[in-house]
Amino acid sequence: MAGDLLDNKGRGDASWSWPAIHPEGRKFGVLAVGISLFFLLLLDWEIIGWPLLLLSAGVFAFFRDPERVVPQDEHAIVSPADGLISLIAEVDPPQELMIDDGTGNAGMPVGKVTRVSIFMSVFDVHINRSPIAGTIQRIVYIPGSFMDAGLDKASEENERQHILIERMDGTQVGFTQIAGLIARRIVPFVKPGDTVGAGQRVGLIRFGSRVDVYLPAGTGSKVLLGQSVIAGETVLAEIGTQKLIEGVAQ
Repeated sequence: MAGDLLDNKGRGDASWSWPAIHPEGRKFGVLAVGISLFFLLLLDWEIIGWPLLLLSAGVFAFFRDPERVVPQDEHAIVSPADGLISLIAEVDPPQELMIDDGTGNAGMPVGKVTRVSIFMSVFDVHINRSPIAGTIQRIVYIPGSFMDAGLDKASEENERQHILIERMDGTQVGFTQIAGLIARRIVPFVKPGDTVGAGQRVGLIRFGSRVDVYLPAGTGSKVLLGQSVIAGETVLAEIGTQKLIEGVAQ
C-alpha cells in the first residue's frame, strides 16, 4: 500500500499487513532473543528464558513501523506522534526555536502559541513523523534529566530535541521530542536543510516519551485533551483556524 493514493470516495486498495520493524530496533530484538536462547538452551533456566523470550517479542513490537495514510491537505498539521493528548496550553515557544541561530534562518516569532503535548507510552508506536511538508530549518539537541514525561516541566528540564520546519509560504511549525523516565535516546533521521513531506518519518525516541507541537500563531488545536492520536494521520490543527472544540469522555 505504500505510495498508493486513497481517498474518501472509496478509491484505492487498502489491506492489512504486519507492520515492519524499524532497522534501529532490530539489533535490540535480536540481542534479546539471543540472551533468551542462552538461558533456555545452554543453561536450561526456563524460569528466566521464557520471560525473556516474551520480552524479546515486546522489544520488536516497540520498534514496529506501520504504514500510515497521510491527509494531503495544505492546511492540515498532522500529529508527529502516536499517543495521548496530555496537555494543551498557550505558551511561548522554546528559546531554541526563536533565537537567531547564526544560520540566517529566522526562528519562530515571539509571542504566545498553542502547544499540544502528546504522551507516548511504551505500547505506542515510537516513530515520529513530520507534521507538515517543508524544510528542516534547525535541529537543537539539549541534554537533561529523565523525569516523568507527563509533567509540564519536562518540556524545560528533560533531555530533548527541538525541530523547526518551514513551509514554502513561510509558515513554521516547531516540535520537541522529549525523553521520559524510561526513554534514554532520541534518534534523528533528518538534518537541517532536508526537505520533508507531511507524515514523513523524522526520528524516534526509545522506550516511552513525549512530543510537544508548537502551532503557528493564530492556529488552535483541533484535538481534545485526553484524545488518542495517530502519527501522520490525525489532524492536530488547520493553519489559521482557531475555535473552541469540546468533547465528552464516555
